[in-house]
Amino acid sequence: MSDSPPLIVGLGEALYDLLPTGPALGGAPLNAAVQAHQLGNHAVVASRIGNDALGQMVLDDLTTRGIDTAFIQRDPDAPTGTVEVTMRDGEPEYDIVRNVAWDRLSWDESLASLAKQCDAVCFGTLGQRLEPAHSTIQQFATASQAVRLFDLNLRQDYFSAERLEAGYRTASIVKMNETELAKAAPLLGLGQAEPIPALIGRFNLDLFVLTRGRDGTVLHTADSVVVGQPAHFAPEPDADPVGAGDACSAAILHGAVRRWPLQKTVDLANRLGAFVASRKGATPPLPAELLPGS
Repeated sequence: MSDSPPLIVGLGEALYDLLPTGPALGGAPLNAAVQAHQLGNHAVVASRIGNDALGQMVLDDLTTRGIDTAFIQRDPDAPTGTVEVTMRDGEPEYDIVRNVAWDRLSWDESLASLAKQCDAVCFGTLGQRLEPAHSTIQQFATASQAVRLFDLNLRQDYFSAERLEAGYRTASIVKMNETELAKAAPLLGLGQAEPIPALIGRFNLDLFVLTRGRDGTVLHTADSVVVGQPAHFAPEPDADPVGAGDACSAAILHGAVRRWPLQKTVDLANRLGAFVASRKGATPPLPAELLPGS
């Protein structure tokens, strides 16, 4: 590897989660990029924001955190994305506004160049709910030889069998939680009792990441299953689990681009996910003791 840190791209939605405690920067790929940056990578957010005050807040917030915003497009007409988040029995529920700027993410020469240069990219289903964003994300993933993490985030009705199939085919790593697996398996016609090996074989995946909330993360390959060491942190007041899965994604990408052993990678994923779940908002600062060496 060269001396420069790996280039990791969060591709898709950039938005503000409108939490009961106030607005917080959000969007799964953006969250993953922020945490990947804190881990010591060169993180980039590739998205589209409105030409509005909230869009400027996105740029200012990311810039303050040291995140590269050169690949964030500005839309003259559509607003910056927002999500109404309410907590029900300790779990977040989302009302995601349609037809916002990130739905209009468009393919251009800068994204084409980024796709060829990056070491890893994280993208999901939500960012692909509408055109042209769907085609742009698929084109990016197809053009890239990088680690390609497809993070299922099955929100509202913003997914379909076709979208899932397209995502799997362009990914080298797929990540989902147990609820998402139960929804996705029938959509893809996986009726057997062991859907994870079936998915790995059908789509030739390098890695399948199953998140299990407080029980932690498990990594599956074609010939191994690696269980993460459990991690727990005392929750602060107003803690919420928003962004815990995205911190897990950041750890998976961090380990993948460094070719870490899977046990080391999944243990970091568990620590980061548990820490973020113990704090307010999706992208809290990570304490020094959680930051790994390279």
